[in-house]
Amino acid sequence: MTKDIYYGWYIVASASVIVLLTMGLRMGIGPLVNPIMLDFGLSRTEFSIVAAIGMIIYGIGMPLAGLLLKRYSTKFVLLTGLLTVCLSILWTINSIGFFSFLFSFGIFLSLGLSFLSNITLAPIVSKWFVLKRGKALFYLSTGGMAGIAIMTPVEAILIDLVGWQQTLLLFAVLFICVVLPSAIFVMREDVPEGADGSVVHRDTILKDILPEITWKDAFKTKAYWQIVFGMFACGFGMNLMGSHAVPMLMDHHFKPMTASYGVGTIGVVAIFSTLFLGSIADRYPRKNILFWIYLVRGGGFLGLVYAASPWQLFLVSVTGGLVWAGSIAISSAILGDFYGIQLLGILNGWAFLVHQIGGAIGSFIGGWGYERFDTHLISFGLAAVFALLASWASFKLPEKLGHAQNTNISGGQAVVNTKS
Repeated sequence: MTKDIYYGWYIVASASVIVLLTMGLRMGIGPLVNPIMLDFGLSRTEFSIVAAIGMIIYGIGMPLAGLLLKRYSTKFVLLTGLLTVCLSILWTINSIGFFSFLFSFGIFLSLGLSFLSNITLAPIVSKWFVLKRGKALFYLSTGGMAGIAIMTPVEAILIDLVGWQQTLLLFAVLFICVVLPSAIFVMREDVPEGADGSVVHRDTILKDILPEITWKDAFKTKAYWQIVFGMFACGFGMNLMGSHAVPMLMDHHFKPMTASYGVGTIGVVAIFSTLFLGSIADRYPRKNILFWIYLVRGGGFLGLVYAASPWQLFLVSVTGGLVWAGSIAISSAILGDFYGIQLLGILNGWAFLVHQIGGAIGSFIGGWGYERFDTHLISFGLAAVFALLASWASFKLPEKLGHAQNTNISGGQAVVNTKS
């Protein structure tokens, strides 16, 4: 640890790059859709089924990652995910037929990526930060937005140059170069007491404020399910975007690179917006920030469907990018505030499972809805409705847990405070 830079920021930087690659491969698959469908002779509905199953497996892997974190360590989960991702990519590029592609790309690759997601990395970031936890988690989300911004157009360029198989192989090399040294040398679990400049004896503070609760107790609170519904809406919209935004824009007569850059612009803007949102995440009530994120995002989904020219597309992308990031970071911070860091991995894992169920539904409806009704308004309209409902659920979150939650958690005991 140097005198000038707090070591926790090295953890954040390393974790952000890992999330960049994970989200880039998970959420930026739009450019892969058409070449894969062509090579495997898949319909859009069939590809959507593979993507939907992948989303479910990605979600199932998250509570599993949370349990492994509790039993083993961040290093163990990251290395397990790395091995699974690399073997799955090798299998995918050598796949023959639908079912081989389903198991390699849809199931095992998704499982490996879930181990390299925010679920594994948010708890260790939260351990290193108390007073600046919101900012740190937002910076972690910046990596995810950079993944969408950078990898979507990069994948389009690479696919055009070397094909989709070699593009995936390059991803495997990047994962090895980033995850392996990060897991071995950077991810330290031994957090000094009061290391981030907060009041010392973090564990003592949380013990005084939080009762001895379990994840089952948390499940009994209304607030948890309000957050979970927001995660469902987030998953539905984000995975719909990742799987079908580029093909949808191409169906609306945008050129492939224009469509890729349009979607990528959302991530570029989101990189900078997360820096701003991170700066206010510990200064204002988190639920209010979450409300605005979902509200504006809902309008963005409709804007993409109705964009008829490049300037309209990029206007919508810039506007949507302002709020595209942050829902996961803020939700994680609120869960940590309400239920404590010890339960964050497990509670986040189950919330992300619902997130991915939403993603699976969104990915499937994106393909099926277009082939059935010849319009993308069905899927993107639903994404807008869910986002608006999530904004209301966020607005109705309590400032802190109390008797109103109808649980065994007594009033005034469940949260440090919204500025933690």
